[in-house]
Amino acid sequence: AESMRRKRQRGNTILEAAILTPVIVMLLVGMTQIAQITWLYYTLRKTVYSVGTYLSTQQGVNFCDAGDPAITAAIDFGVTNSSVANLTASMISVTAESYDTTSHTLTPLAGCSAPDFIVVFMPNGYLVQPSIPFFSVIDAIPLKPQVVLPYGGT
Repeated sequence: AESMRRKRQRGNTILEAAILTPVIVMLLVGMTQIAQITWLYYTLRKTVYSVGTYLSTQQGVNFCDAGDPAITAAIDFGVTNSSVANLTASMISVTAESYDTTSHTLTPLAGCSAPDFIVVFMPNGYLVQPSIPFFSVIDAIPLKPQVVLPYGGT
């Protein structure tokens, strides 16, 4: 009777392991995917921030022209120094904004004067496709980092 009980317990242990192993693997892979996406977002945010800090100190930037050499150079600097694969300069946008003292909000810059703030962002985002076992239909996630920095140039 004692050996039958041990055999049943061993069988139950094997059955429990067979049921729980896929769940544990799925959780571990999911946690790894979340960590990778978080690291990617952090890296993209760092890239956008470096574009903003580079541009916020430049003098004589024409924010009315998206092709201004200073804006292009700042975006190229950020993309070149980024470790993110397939990141292109066309994914990053820069807008100039002024601070409205009555409503305490940022508004798009009217005219071509020096802005109070610049906003560097990725309007369409950087698409990330998570891959988690047993979940074949997961939509791509657009990561859209944005920074708002005071403009110190003239």
